[in-house]
Parts: sequence; structure tokens; C-alpha cells
Amino acid sequence: MQSQTDPGPTRSSERSRREGHAFSINFSPAPLQRPSAAAVMSSSLHYEPVAEIGGGAYGTVYKARDTESGEFVALKSVRVQTDQNGLPISTVREVALLRRLEQFDHPNIVRLRDVCATQRSDQETKVTLVFEHVDQDLKTYLEKAPPAGLSPERIKDMMRQLLCGLVFLHSNCVIHRDLKPENILVTSQGQIKLADFGLARIYSCHMALTPVVVTLWYRPPEVLLQSSYASPVDVWSTGCIFAEMFRRKPLFCGDSEVDQLNKIFDVIGLPSEEQWPADVTLSRKNFRPVPSRPIADVVPEIDSSGVQLLLKMLTFDPFERISAVNALEHQYFKDEETATETANPERPLNAAFVRATTDASLTMALSYADGGL
Repeated sequence: MQSQTDPGPTRSSERSRREGHAFSINFSPAPLQRPSAAAVMSSSLHYEPVAEIGGGAYGTVYKARDTESGEFVALKSVRVQTDQNGLPISTVREVALLRRLEQFDHPNIVRLRDVCATQRSDQETKVTLVFEHVDQDLKTYLEKAPPAGLSPERIKDMMRQLLCGLVFLHSNCVIHRDLKPENILVTSQGQIKLADFGLARIYSCHMALTPVVVTLWYRPPEVLLQSSYASPVDVWSTGCIFAEMFRRKPLFCGDSEVDQLNKIFDVIGLPSEEQWPADVTLSRKNFRPVPSRPIADVVPEIDSSGVQLLLKMLTFDPFERISAVNALEHQYFKDEETATETANPERPLNAAFVRATTDASLTMALSYADGGL
């Protein structure tokens, strides 16, 4: 989705196939006609802002009321540079893909209800994304947890839902790249919904105009080292969030890329010279040799099968890191059935459901992918 994203690396391809990561999928989508902006975006807004509910790298998010239905929504606007042909094809195709994903109505993906484009000048268009409104994110949910913390059963249920949403994204060739508690919504019924995914092409122009510092705490080593990356980045971030559900505080809290790597190596150990990526400028010699620590020392409440899953998610080598779909099949989720039912019982949140939707959704995604998402 950006220049560093590598949807199809060749190194250790057999290992990537074994783990089932998205970058092991090779395809040659048939050429399609360019989708028009009018086909995927509305030209007018019928939403009344009610309150500011957050801000971030890409602008302010507002809670708003749909003036036609009376329902509450969340509005997020970005500015996109235009040329003589209108909106860039990459932006139009990105929106087209996200709107097509809505046809599956996945229970763990925040709904994109509408996309509105308003021309501000000959060189700029404001694109407003209209999402379903959810009252709280995972960060707030954890802060409101009782002193004893969340129960193991509740954490397991939330992790299963999170991974179901992630597998759906990866099966559609969408890499989130910014998974953190603030981007995971929790409904009043306890349903997990992933937000802020797949919008890199829409945001890229705005990002170039706005100097921002995105939190380092959920970034995997390959991103911190500025190496090529793909879908395993999301699995690492999910592992960090998994640990945080138990700890109720972040696992790795660095204040720079190097400090973040040091804090990671303090837990997982310094990787060997053979494991160190060859395409990075930062040498392994810049880091002190440290052995790995027992994960139970830093996440004491986690059980043995949870430890094994977390270690697979926090594997340094992205080619060896467990994939989202394989994580969903891990013994951790088979030890016992979660007690919490989701808000959509007709669509069970497990790997069987993911597999049932993957073939159709992948076919659709490849048709709209702009050279590989």
C-alpha cells in the first residue's frame, strides 16, 4: 500500500506459504475498466456534526447525526490532491474496494456507510468517510475494566473476534498497518470491530502535508528497521494488544525506533546474525546481546497455551511469524469455548466462517486491487 510494503517477497517463500501470510499469494488480476469516482462516492453530505470524538494523524473525527435516518455516525475527512483527470485512480480504487467489502457485512469490521467527495478547489477534493458510530475503543474499554482486570474467557473471546476481522482483511489483500487499541472498537454488546484499515492511498497525500508521529509501541521489528513488510506486521501488533489485554498497559513502550527495538529484544532476545534482515542500514552490532525472557514474567496472568500463541505472534522473523488464520486455529482457542456470545450468532466467529468467505472475497478483492494491496 506504500512503497515499503512488499506484497510478494521471495525470501523464504516456503516458510511464508507454511504460515499462510498474505504475501504468499501470487496473482495476475484481469484488467478492468477504471471505476469512476461517481460510482463509489456521493457528492453531497446529509450529516450534522454533534461533537468532536477524537483526532489523529489524518484529521479530526466527529460524531454526527444522519439527518435522514436520525442515526449517529462517525465522520472522518481527508484532503486529496486532484489533477486534470479528477481524483487519482488509486484513491478511487481504494474506496471501491472498501465499499465492496461492505457487501460481506463482516461482524468484526467497522461499517463504512458512505463516502462523500466535495471539491474544494481545482487542485483539492475533500473526501469524507462515514462510518458506523461505536461509543468506545479498546483503550477506553481497558481503562474502565475492574481492578482485577478482564477475565481470561473475555480476553479469549475478544482475541478470537480480533483475529477473525484480521483474517478477513488479509484474505482481501488489505494490510491494516496501524493496529493499536485506539483503532479497535468495542460495542456495548462486547463486539470487536476493526477500524482505520486499508486507507493508506487516501491518506498518503495528507500525510505528506502533515508532520505526525505515530506511536511506536505496536510496530514490528521489520518496520522499525525500515525493512520490507507485508501482512505479518498486523500479527505482531495483535500480539502486543493480546499482552496488553492482560497487563492493561502496553508491552513495549519505547521513545524512539532504537529504544523500541531494545525494549523488544529485552523480552524476545537479540536475534541471531542469520535472522537479521540484509536490506537494512541499522546493524545488529548496535544492540547489546541479551537472552530472551520467559513471557510469563512480563504477562504473568496468561496461561500456557496463551504463552505459546503470544510467542508465535511476537516472532522476530516475519516469515516465521504465525499468520492470522493459523493463530485462529491455535490450541489457545480450542482449550475451551468462550462464554461470551457475539451480537451476530448466525455468523459464528471462527476459522470455518473465515474460510467460507475467503474464496469469494478474495476474488472480489483481486478484481479491484491496484497492482496488489
